[in-house]
Amino acid sequence: MSATTTRSSRGLRLAAIAAVASLALTATACSKQGAGSSGSDSGAGSTGAAAAPVIQGDITFNDANLAKLDDALKGSLQGKDLSKLDLAMVVNVSVDYWNAGKVGFNKGLADLGVKGTFQAPANGRLDQQLSMIQTMRGQNISAFSVSAIDPTAIKAPIQDANSAGIPVLAIDSPLPAEDGAALYLGTPNYQAGQKAGEAMKAALGGKGEVVVLVGSLTASNAVERIQGFEDALKGTGIKVVNKLSDSMDASKALTNAQTAIQTDPNVTGLYGVYSYDGPSAAQAVQAAGKAGKVKVISDDSDAQTLKFIQQGVIQATVVQSPYQQGYTGAYLLAALKVLGKDATMALVKQYLESDGTTLSSGVGVVTQANQGDYQAKQTQLGITG
Repeated sequence: MSATTTRSSRGLRLAAIAAVASLALTATACSKQGAGSSGSDSGAGSTGAAAAPVIQGDITFNDANLAKLDDALKGSLQGKDLSKLDLAMVVNVSVDYWNAGKVGFNKGLADLGVKGTFQAPANGRLDQQLSMIQTMRGQNISAFSVSAIDPTAIKAPIQDANSAGIPVLAIDSPLPAEDGAALYLGTPNYQAGQKAGEAMKAALGGKGEVVVLVGSLTASNAVERIQGFEDALKGTGIKVVNKLSDSMDASKALTNAQTAIQTDPNVTGLYGVYSYDGPSAAQAVQAAGKAGKVKVISDDSDAQTLKFIQQGVIQATVVQSPYQQGYTGAYLLAALKVLGKDATMALVKQYLESDGTTLSSGVGVVTQANQGDYQAKQTQLGITG
């Protein structure tokens, strides 16, 4: 791709980010001014007596810093031979959540002018993810990013890749440094869990019983989110009474949610950690006639999740930026392969979180009040479905 085309593409992307930032600021101001109104994030339409605490929305993510990093990486790659690069993005399951990641990755490949592939195992099957990585190794892949299904199982494939000069970038779910991934690009999952906990506190008014629905009780991202969620609830009258794993099976998640609210009438809140857990919780609550009575806080932004937020069945969802994990991820993979780890990390260093290993793609909170602005942002980035 020519330099002129690249600058034009970059300009459009920065314009979109600027427009969204303006929308986000407007939405935040409206949210602060509209507490207790019919558009309240509490999901209740009542007026009069004391209004429930309002869940504050935020969709700014970490776009500004990542745009600066993208420019720095692009500048350092200028004039380098990228013609032989073949990059890959390997995610943990084939679900709507990763549509944005695929769009971002393909856009990054196009802006770089290199080839690559997006891979997603059906039903979150570990054997398929490992097979995909092995197959790519045989096809001389240059570098790949991965959202590991199992951090233990992925260790050997990453170390083998490193020994062959193939850089690996952890996305979505962090990996131990000793496993060999060069960096973690994704959501600070503990922080995301904290935001979900804060939203649940507001939704429940500080007291109640909550059940956690999750695809895995061992994956790093899930463990960190649940820990952040529980820590945010400390000192309140809210208690997590159960954590139910569905092994990345949406139908099992629905059954878990139904069982949770049918067998324990004291359950007043459900927290759905994986992208399909929120809609599963909402379906169970709605079918039981408990919409608005059993509060639902979810993660991610599946189309169903946003629909349930609009209806007031889900009170808020904590959202990630898989688009940036794909887009910036493509640039990082190219840099790691062409410039080397040390040179790449020197560019990344100033944008890392305080742990020194996490490059945050940002955390957002979508509610009824800012849902329209969030969907406008997705459309501007070319994300549909």
